[in-house]
Amino acid sequence: MSLHTEEQLEQQEQEQQTQTECDDTKATSIPYFGYTLIRDILLTDLLGKDAEQILYWSGKNIARKFPLHSSDEIVNFFSEAGWGLLTLVKADKQTIEFELSGEMVKRRIHEQVDCSFHLEGGFVAQQIQQQKQCIAESYLTMKEKAGKVFITVKWDKKDTLT
Repeated sequence: MSLHTEEQLEQQEQEQQTQTECDDTKATSIPYFGYTLIRDILLTDLLGKDAEQILYWSGKNIARKFPLHSSDEIVNFFSEAGWGLLTLVKADKQTIEFELSGEMVKRRIHEQVDCSFHLEGGFVAQQIQQQKQCIAESYLTMKEKAGKVFITVKWDKKDTLT
């Protein structure tokens, strides 16, 4: 029978904790089939012909519930929500453009006939609106061959929130 030193016990506990964290991460990863089943099939059926507009405004509503203070925070939110890899492409005085990519985005574009990214577009538009304190709208450009979506948000500094 071997006696374990306190250091060995601590190391074993750390290894178990690391393994548990890895297992938790795997368990909370989003399965593609389940995600698209709800997002691209069920919601589209429930919302009907108004799905894109309702999803856009739903994205804005989600953004109001999760206010973020920078583009970096928006990028991190997308990663945590499993919405894809969001990258800031360019920004100027009245426009900001993001690229939405990643395996989930690419598969949705290639495999789902009527997939929509209006939820994401509305979310980004509202976040920018809150950050800039003026009315903002997003425009989506899908690059099907590349499996990417560009989200361009435009605002007018004269159209401020009151």
